[in-house]
Amino acid sequence: MSVFLVREAVGPADREACFAVRKEVFVVEQGVPEEIEYDAFDAEDAATVHVLAVGADGVSLGTGRLLHGPAAAGRTGGDDSVGSLGRLAVNKAARGLGVGVALVRGIEEAARERGLASVDLHAQTQAVGFYERLGYLAYGAEFLDAGIGHRAMRRAL
Repeated sequence: MSVFLVREAVGPADREACFAVRKEVFVVEQGVPEEIEYDAFDAEDAATVHVLAVGADGVSLGTGRLLHGPAAAGRTGGDDSVGSLGRLAVNKAARGLGVGVALVRGIEEAARERGLASVDLHAQTQAVGFYERLGYLAYGAEFLDAGIGHRAMRRAL
């Protein structure tokens, strides 16, 4: 069993660690163009929470982010009570260790702390089952994002 900690990213070094995991997973592994992987919500912004999973050895294992308030409005239909989970990524070597589940639960906790009633996300089609096991329900038709099939999903907190 691996030991790791999931926490909100604080400061530039943590944010860079989050971005490094995303680059490895999305840009290198999945071929997402780097210029579309990062967006305005990656800048320091009170309405974006980055979450980081770190192993006992200090190595970054995974990341994800929560958009809320105005930052999430475009993804949640303008509903301020809904947060948007996104950019969930776990390094290949850390998969199957529970890191992804812990990251999702950490993001949900950050959403609760901010008074949100539910969390919305756009899951890659191959990850829908993972999110369903965590209580998310798919809605709407499949759509493409960065050339990859996705489904919208939501979970009440």
